[in-house]
Amino acid sequence: MTSQTIDTTGPGDRASSASSDQPPATGLRGHPWLTLLTVAVGVMMVALDGTIVAIANPAIQADLKASFADVQWITNGYFLALAVALITAGKLGDRFGHRQTFLIGVVGFAAASGAIGLSSSIGAVVIFRVCQGLFGALLMPAALGLLRATFPAEKLNMAIGIWGMVIGASTAGGPILGGVLVEHVNWQSVFFINVPVGVLALVLGVLILLDHRAENAPRSFDILGIALLSAAMFCLVWALIKAPTWGWGDGLTWTFIAVSLVGFVLFAVWETKVKEPLIPLALFRSMALSAGVVLMVLMAIAFMGGLFFVTFYLQNVHGMSPIDAGLHLLPLTGMMIVGSPLAGAMITKLGPRVPLAGGMASVAIAMFGMSTLETDTGSAVMSLWFALLGLGLAPVMVGATEVIVGNAPMELSGVAGGLQQAAMQIGGSLGTAVLGAVMASKVDGDLAANWKDAGLPALPPTQLDQASEAVQVGVAPVAKGTPEAIVAKITDVAHDTFISGMSLASLVAAGVAVVAVFVALLTKRGENAEAGGGVGHI
Repeated sequence: MTSQTIDTTGPGDRASSASSDQPPATGLRGHPWLTLLTVAVGVMMVALDGTIVAIANPAIQADLKASFADVQWITNGYFLALAVALITAGKLGDRFGHRQTFLIGVVGFAAASGAIGLSSSIGAVVIFRVCQGLFGALLMPAALGLLRATFPAEKLNMAIGIWGMVIGASTAGGPILGGVLVEHVNWQSVFFINVPVGVLALVLGVLILLDHRAENAPRSFDILGIALLSAAMFCLVWALIKAPTWGWGDGLTWTFIAVSLVGFVLFAVWETKVKEPLIPLALFRSMALSAGVVLMVLMAIAFMGGLFFVTFYLQNVHGMSPIDAGLHLLPLTGMMIVGSPLAGAMITKLGPRVPLAGGMASVAIAMFGMSTLETDTGSAVMSLWFALLGLGLAPVMVGATEVIVGNAPMELSGVAGGLQQAAMQIGGSLGTAVLGAVMASKVDGDLAANWKDAGLPALPPTQLDQASEAVQVGVAPVAKGTPEAIVAKITDVAHDTFISGMSLASLVAAGVAVVAVFVALLTKRGENAEAGGGVGHI
């Protein structure tokens, strides 16, 4: 076997052979902006389901009489399947065409959603959530591959900006829509809503999407590479998911991490031997592409990890309903909606380096500002930091995506899209796990002393551990029948201790964002962006 190398012809040479076996764009079919509309509708389902279901979990638990561990699997099964399958799914798109892969993903995701709504057991819900993750993995990289192939270089950043806007708005809007549906309809409606959206995406896809295949697209499958990468990704994400339960000092946590590292090493070695590797390692000779992947991981750690505690802060400390909490996050959503297309235009004009560094600097400042939040902080101050966070995230979502996809050859655009999404999923899992550990450590260290300083009777170790778990999500551990005066003291202690933990976690997230500023300086405009586009009409 010989190692695989990346084509070194120039962008102009590559453009002429970027697409073959595809019909010319005529009428609606292949129109770039209609293609963007179509993939946005499909991607919206996947992004929305990342957050909308969290609001439905309590209702699902009560209706299906599920345990807390069962309910955790509703979220964990989805993200685990999504993260593990993304890169392989991107390769499928490169091999069979992104149009077909996208349409299969849309149909499968909508069908799995409808099946969840019809399920009468928690086991069925979890199984179909895993199916959602697998079909979502098909859909996401294919969407990026279609945009890359359809839009010419000068329009690609704007398209990715709008694509990122849809993802950001759907992710942030999930809790609001979920709260409305659960409160006024039922938990099943959270999943049924994907069915008409999926049908719309399918109809648009059949009418509008044009099949794009690179002339030198892969013709075989790296089966062992897929197995090694999937196993390594599974062990890593599984360790991150279970670390809060097992503990970071537990041998089982580090066993899974060690196995994942061994799997990644074996995968890297194998990729140098196989004729058509799953991920040609020569991709990472591009400093810009490698920096884009690292930047996406760091951004997701800071954003998803930091924002994880904000929802508990709004609902459990400020006492807001899920809908009110979602409305308070509208400044974040709004700035991402406004900022993403503007960021695309700015990156097209200036290149990605300055907007990306500036965006991560804004994220760092916002996370530092969120470390100053108190139990009585007003909505205006919260909105300021949320808006600054959204303003910083917009250029990073757009720019890092363009850097990764644009610096990959056209025939590997699906793999590059899978890398981008996998980096975001791993970063989000890592951020939630690591910042969760920071929060837990701070709460465990402060709670007993704060409890004592408030004049409350000391708790035995078992009760202290239970109280600590409650405080980590901002809940006051109050037993039934506790006098009002004692309830007030316990609540003050719980909220103050939670705030101290959230503050430290936010500072760590700010530090991660500062590191990301320097990583952003290593990025540059995609060298291969000209390889796609130009087949439709703008």
